[in-house]
Amino acid sequence: MGQMMLVVSDTSPLTALLQIGRADLLPILFDSVVIPPAVEKELLRFHSALPTYLLVRSARRREVVEQLERQLDDGEAEAIALAEESHADYLLIDEKRGRSLAESRGVQVVGLLGVLLMAKKSGQLPVLGEIIAELESRAGFFVSSEVRRTILAAAGEM
Repeated sequence: MGQMMLVVSDTSPLTALLQIGRADLLPILFDSVVIPPAVEKELLRFHSALPTYLLVRSARRREVVEQLERQLDDGEAEAIALAEESHADYLLIDEKRGRSLAESRGVQVVGLLGVLLMAKKSGQLPVLGEIIAELESRAGFFVSSEVRRTILAAAGEM
């Protein structure tokens, strides 16, 4: 094994994985999957039980969270602040504004499709196309045809 991989996640990628029953992929790819309290709260509104591997941690720097909350929802703001101060390998987030704000702060971001591509490349997912179709039909996850082509080409499924 390489170094320990830490990912901090926002709400929507986790919700999508839970909806299609594939939340098991995250602990296979990452040693630690951390969420802030606001994300835990958002998840518990829609899911009765959360995966036991999720670690809930608060960002220590409240002023950073408050600054980010002026532009983002609580979950995104806390997730970015937490990823930043814990030097996470990745922040798992799909929302455009959150992603660009995180990137502007030097946080490495990955979206749900990027994580699925990692899973495919590491042999954890046999077929990426099926999972994308499931995300669209069961989790209401939108994938543009351009993004689908790019991801499936990268996965060797074109």
